[in-house]
Amino acid sequence: MDKRQAVDLAYLVCAITFIIGLKRLSSPRTAVRGNQVAAFGMVLAIGVTLWDADARDLAWIIAGIVIGGVIGAYSARAVKMTAMPQMVALFNGVGGGAAALISISEYHDRIGLATDPATSFLISTLFSAIVGGVSFAGSMIAFGKLQEVISGSPVTVPGQKAVNAVNFIAIVVLAVYLAAGNESEGVLVLAVALSLLLGVSLVMAIGGADMPVVISLLNSFTGLAAAATGFTLHNNLLIIAGTLVGASGALLTQMMSRAMNRSLANVVFGAFGTGSGTAVVGPAGAQGTVRSASADDVAVMLGYARRVVIVPGYGLAVAQAQHVVRELADQLERKGVDVRYAIHPVAGRMPGHMNVLLAEADVPYTQLYEMDEINAEFPRTDVSLVVGANDVVNPAAKNTPGSPIYGMPVLNVDQSQAVVVLKRSMNTGFAGIDNELFTDPKTTMLFGDAKESLANLVTSVKNV
Repeated sequence: MDKRQAVDLAYLVCAITFIIGLKRLSSPRTAVRGNQVAAFGMVLAIGVTLWDADARDLAWIIAGIVIGGVIGAYSARAVKMTAMPQMVALFNGVGGGAAALISISEYHDRIGLATDPATSFLISTLFSAIVGGVSFAGSMIAFGKLQEVISGSPVTVPGQKAVNAVNFIAIVVLAVYLAAGNESEGVLVLAVALSLLLGVSLVMAIGGADMPVVISLLNSFTGLAAAATGFTLHNNLLIIAGTLVGASGALLTQMMSRAMNRSLANVVFGAFGTGSGTAVVGPAGAQGTVRSASADDVAVMLGYARRVVIVPGYGLAVAQAQHVVRELADQLERKGVDVRYAIHPVAGRMPGHMNVLLAEADVPYTQLYEMDEINAEFPRTDVSLVVGANDVVNPAAKNTPGSPIYGMPVLNVDQSQAVVVLKRSMNTGFAGIDNELFTDPKTTMLFGDAKESLANLVTSVKNV
């Protein structure tokens, strides 16, 4: 077996570990092991690539690995759970930017040679550069919105869709011009610059409520750009890994759009989440009455319940209250209460945000129920405890045809015998609309910081 065959065999092993790891991520029981298997495959891939690289480039490559590894390790350990979506968006954008830069570099090295670049090389290079550019710029804007560096509301200007359409057509024309064999590094840079502008313009017009879907979509773009870079570099592992990321990201994007009962086109072009009101409005626009209670009152409700369903939301992550909510659940279970957690597909700011948050607090995965599983259980639930969730429990999605979220599948907490909502204030969620649940006669509000409120509930439940 020569070196080339050994490298290809090692890459095949790496690809198998990626597939196994991705498969094992589908279940909380095997997710940790799946992550470890995939990580092993990536370490092996890096080692094989270094072994196969030109010795003259090793110093630069190792320097890049050290710098990137230190930044990545520090970021992963230092980032707060509430900022995890921003980090995902940032790292995803870096991947897209890397694909674009590699493609530009490869094009620079190939033009002007005695033999013209092959059409397959041109197509893969152009695709990687343009799609990578869109992913990089869009991910940076998504990061800014999630980090609140820029407004989370959709930012649109008159004629924006028409401008985007003209920009897209211009990118296609430039790509076709280059693919036809016309060599021009300047034209390629112009096409990438327009793709960056397109990425900024598209994501700026999307509201913060849709950022989980946007992150998933841009992740798919980055995977496809990486796969195209694999064709450019003749690297089979990059092709396989990029295709896995692109396909899984596309499927996840479709699933999340379906979970909101909206098309992907509506997410990208709908400018959803423009509201900013804080008044609480009931069905048909009628003003409702909000009832509040103390932690002692809520503790009595919880302590004498047979079943309690906890509904976590972004507010739980902001307050870093996952460990306290686990402590509360433990206290209730000691009193014989059946405790479950209801997970909405788009709760939080990224796919699986609530699952990761609760896993950090060692919440048993057997207590986590997806929306389709738990919705039938709410009529038999004594108390639903909503911690920091808003839009995903809003009955307007079912009851108010004029609502922007009408038709979006939500958690049916309003069907519980009683509902307790933990919130700082009456402000709206990321969708910018009022929540009819807050004025439901069976709803009790417990105002304050979620972590502090939950700690008070733990103390009070012990005394019930």
